[in-house]
Amino acid sequence: MKSFGIALIAGIAGYVIAASLSYFLIGKFSSNGHDRSVEASMTSIFVFGPIGFILSFISGYIWAKNTFP
Repeated sequence: MKSFGIALIAGIAGYVIAASLSYFLIGKFSSNGHDRSVEASMTSIFVFGPIGFILSFISGYIWAKNTFP
């Protein structure tokens, strides 16, 4: 249960970091001139945020499982 809690916290942190970073990068480098902010927000919330959550959750779970026996 402790490993799952640590993994959940790591996943939430990974979601926030991935969504924030992707919002900035898409807003900066997108060639879409009409709705750049909408593209950046939707892509970061629905694509890169969940990917960051999944990767951070898995790595946090593995780390917690190995650190706290």
